Amino acid sequence: MGKTIQLTAICILSCITLILQPLQANSQTGKEYDLVIYGGTSSGVSAAIQASRMGKTAVLIEPTTRIGGLTTGGLGQTDIGNKQAIGGIAREFYQNVKKYYENPENWKWQKREEYRDGGQTKTDSNEDAMWTFEPSAALKILRQMLEKEKNITLVYKQRLNRKNGVKKTKGVITSITMESGQTFRGKMFIDATYEGDLMAAAGVSYTVGRESNRKYGETLNGIQANDTSKTLLGERSLNAGNHNFVPGVDPYIVKGDPSSGLLPFINEKGLKKDGSRNDGVQAYCFRMCLTDLPENRIPFEKPVHYNELDYELLFRNFEAGETQIPWINSSMPNRKTDTNNNHGFSSDFIGQNYQYTEAGYEEREKFAERQRNYQKGLLWTLAYHPRIPEKIRNEISRWGTCKDEFDRGGWQEQLYVREARRMISDCVMTQYHCEGLVVADDPVGLAAYGMDSHHVQRYVTKDGFVKNEGNVQANVKGPFPISYRSIVPSEKECKNLLVPVCLSSTHIAFGSIRMEPVFMVLGQSAAIAASLAIDKNCDLQNLDYADLKVKLVQYNQRLANITR
Repeated sequence: MGKTIQLTAICILSCITLILQPLQANSQTGKEYDLVIYGGTSSGVSAAIQASRMGKTAVLIEPTTRIGGLTTGGLGQTDIGNKQAIGGIAREFYQNVKKYYENPENWKWQKREEYRDGGQTKTDSNEDAMWTFEPSAALKILRQMLEKEKNITLVYKQRLNRKNGVKKTKGVITSITMESGQTFRGKMFIDATYEGDLMAAAGVSYTVGRESNRKYGETLNGIQANDTSKTLLGERSLNAGNHNFVPGVDPYIVKGDPSSGLLPFINEKGLKKDGSRNDGVQAYCFRMCLTDLPENRIPFEKPVHYNELDYELLFRNFEAGETQIPWINSSMPNRKTDTNNNHGFSSDFIGQNYQYTEAGYEEREKFAERQRNYQKGLLWTLAYHPRIPEKIRNEISRWGTCKDEFDRGGWQEQLYVREARRMISDCVMTQYHCEGLVVADDPVGLAAYGMDSHHVQRYVTKDGFVKNEGNVQANVKGPFPISYRSIVPSEKECKNLLVPVCLSSTHIAFGSIRMEPVFMVLGQSAAIAASLAIDKNCDLQNLDYADLKVKLVQYNQRLANITR
């Protein structure tokens, strides 16, 4: 072709071609892959590995410079529910995590016996896997897993041309073109992005936001401000009051004076009826990897464009009686953490991400930077501002970002996009599936985490105080099957695309399914289906599920009969 492809030393030693720089337009137009996978998330990585194991060629296209998505982006406290629901390549990854930390050389900042995990991710002595890890460790492990496979081309820094970059003929995608002009042709395509960009550009139906309860006969969708909401099987485990302000927090710039205007980040329009549709999206954040080890710690810094008014609700929440530190600081190996949102005012940037899904790339980057600066300002405020209680300041100021994780002073690029587009296909996963009242008869994996939604908006109550709305945390009956039809579009819309991340699901059902190990499982299953459809020369919708199930079981996917 006469074009230059830069190969890293790792790639030269492996069977993976790493394209580190954007290629000139159409330099690979003549090559057709069996699978074209857009999105190097953990789901996309799993799909590429599986395609290779079935003798198929695959190109894995990652828009950024880092594979793994949230798995390598700070989410080391694996949300899982029932560990036995996870099989296949996903379980291999967590088994490899355990092997990694069995090597004494990988314990730089503490001794192995000093580390203590806990909660749902606690690794018992008889387990074959480990469920907590550093971002850098996850990245090494996923790279190593890819390097063992053949026929995988890994491409970085290529973003889909979302306007006219998808070419379809009679419902079949023939190629996708990047902003650079680089074109990739394939027999089957997988959208493994958190945003569902390829799915949308291919003209597949989707939704954003929360459906009304009425639409699918659910009880946990739509607006959730009423603490008495119930699941279909009974009372929810935690109600909508969770992660909220203490009573009596004034929402106005001048306390008690509505004419002074609302403080930042409060919805001026108020709430509609409980259970009604809402176009808002649950809040995003960055999952932070922090350390209290001085040798590896970068102290929290005040952002250049810090605005104290942005944190006035935080001050007032403490002044009204809040006593808790507003984060979940889960221990990871080597004196590090996975730090996540907690309580009424924390790392979730509530109500500020509504435009993200449909925004262009530049607008998304601006939002990510705004989110990052919001969290930087939050941490600096908690650590050093005199209006924060002293005991909170003393604890927070012990921590900082890690010198040996990420760039940007220890801040990652991967935004925690908890939810964006969700496909609408012939099978929509709903609360009924989560609660075992409807059981998919064509499973491609299991979900086991509770139905979980972070808050969507901040509003003023009828009593004149501020509250958060949108949180739901409700149990599932047990691991439940995810339908094959929920990861495949309707046949009339696209015959050779699979969507294992932004699958067909209601907001509340997605709240259970949207976990990294499940995305890995679904990515692998998508690649199995794609490879089998190629072998049988049929559309994805016409693939015989009996044949697919045989292959799923062969590759160690867990589909049913899981007990707690």
